Amino acid sequence: MKLLFSEQNSDYENYQFPYAIWAFPESGETPADIFNAGFLPSSRNLDRFYLCRQVRVNLSKFKPSSENRRILRKGSGIELKLVPRDKFDFTPERRAFFKTYADIKFGKDVMSYERLDGLFGSPIISHLLVFNDAETGKEVGVATLYLEGKALAFYYYAFYDLNYYARNLGMFMMTSAVALFAGRGVKHLYLGSCYSESALYKTQFGGAEFFTGFRWSDNLKELKFILGRDKKDLRQHLLETEEYRDIFYQGTMENLTNTGGFQVKL
Repeated sequence: MKLLFSEQNSDYENYQFPYAIWAFPESGETPADIFNAGFLPSSRNLDRFYLCRQVRVNLSKFKPSSENRRILRKGSGIELKLVPRDKFDFTPERRAFFKTYADIKFGKDVMSYERLDGLFGSPIISHLLVFNDAETGKEVGVATLYLEGKALAFYYYAFYDLNYYARNLGMFMMTSAVALFAGRGVKHLYLGSCYSESALYKTQFGGAEFFTGFRWSDNLKELKFILGRDKKDLRQHLLETEEYRDIFYQGTMENLTNTGGFQVKL
């Protein structure tokens, strides 16, 4: 992959010079390679990615917990079907339903009809998970996915009937996806970024891990430490923080560099 570093706001007084790191796939690389390096798509055409703190599930380690089973029981009677995008009918009714959901969850017109249409016409959606209430026959939710063989599944946008709130439909959909792809032998399910405690629900699966900026970690105490640190008035980068190094990497920069996955050869 090729990397570009796009400069963001600096804090010269504390010698903090942040960069957004973009990855561009090269010949012979697939999106799975870029995801595995810690990047998520910043283009729906899968031609540009950004490095971020994201969560994935190592599905070989997934075993349903008591909480996972509770969520699945609450959704009893809701059936799911995996549909290739070219077999999915993006009807006016579905389009209106998705737009209404987006307006309520994200804010009015944050996702415009133009953006919604672009989403459903782009390579970032290869499949959809469609959820139906078996009792009423009603379609109650759709999750958009990017699948790449057994290398990865990317759980992207989910749209669902908010009247099913009492049955935890949103969490049921995600938990069902984890169980489905674990059963199919997929290696990883990617669940998006985690920059607030409200996103920790993505880590409630056995095999959950997050990208630290230099490696994948399954230590959720480390994630919570970083989230707590985000709330402070920061005067140094994370890896300069002695407390972080002492708790999670025996205090040495050598341990950090030995676990890092990036290497540049000139």
